[in-house]
Amino acid sequence: MEKKKSKVLIIGGTGGLGFHLAQLSLQSSHPTFVLNRDSSSVSSSSSSSDPTRQQKIHSLSTAGATLLKGSLEDEKSLIEAVKQVDVVICAIPSKQVLHQKLLIRAIKQVGCIKVHFCIFDFLFYVLCIHTGKIFQRFIPSEFGADPDRTQISDLDHNFYSRRSEIRRLIENEGIPYTYICCNLFMSYFLPSLFQPGLNTPPRDKVMIFGDGNTKGVFVKDSDVAAFTISTLDDPRTLNKVLYLRPPGNVYSMNELVDAWERKIEKKLEKIYVSEEELLKKIKETKYPDNMEMVFIYSIFIKGDHTYFDVESSGGVEGTKLYPHLKYTTISRYLDTLL
Repeated sequence: MEKKKSKVLIIGGTGGLGFHLAQLSLQSSHPTFVLNRDSSSVSSSSSSSDPTRQQKIHSLSTAGATLLKGSLEDEKSLIEAVKQVDVVICAIPSKQVLHQKLLIRAIKQVGCIKVHFCIFDFLFYVLCIHTGKIFQRFIPSEFGADPDRTQISDLDHNFYSRRSEIRRLIENEGIPYTYICCNLFMSYFLPSLFQPGLNTPPRDKVMIFGDGNTKGVFVKDSDVAAFTISTLDDPRTLNKVLYLRPPGNVYSMNELVDAWERKIEKKLEKIYVSEEELLKKIKETKYPDNMEMVFIYSIFIKGDHTYFDVESSGGVEGTKLYPHLKYTTISRYLDTLL
């Protein structure tokens, strides 16, 4: 007999990634709940009239999602929402990462997510399955580079340290988790080929950072959602970091430029920007305008996406766990920019 699918609560379900998560959760037959901000609250009054957001809410509701009124600022609504589900996925904007603290407190208070069992996690999971129970977990809002492994703490204005703070809180509370490290969404900087200030790929000259050989990892947000939903009832991802390094999506700057040149059938003038020059520019540019260059420094100078081995670090790699999942390669994505 096929085991029951876990009940899933999506927080941030009308955002870019959150909407994909909710759609794929429904398509995977998970009973899906979406936290819908209380329109009577001051913090959400402007968003309640956003037609795009309302269209997404209507689409999810029509597809079978259960809408639960509440917000990350309302502990009572969070407790009531968490009581109804087995898994919580948070997909909120980066600037709101610390707003998950109240959610973590609600999860702990409800107690529907078990205390950490260390080396007995897998056996406990199997026991839950055989007794008809579905094991629960929390997937916090990360979906980027591993915050515990980035090497830019002096430059990122606590962008990653806030994520690490949430991780430690989850672990200290004994809440089972899966952390999703997809590194970088394709839609962020790939449309400009990582050229600061541009919105489209260069056609004449291109800046290459460092020696151009350090590799980054780039994944489409809908593909990140597919890998995330696949982890929900999978004991192999329990209390693990799921990294995404899809073959065909791990590229250096030199490789990106070469791929683009082949697409447009033209050689570009290459301007190499040294580490020192990039650091100087970062420090001369005010925050937050310098964050694009900070991420470029992290990816292509420090190698924060790829400098460590996934398995020896204790993590798992998504395309190895779920080889059946199809995803968009960088080559296919570049085709859309022509």
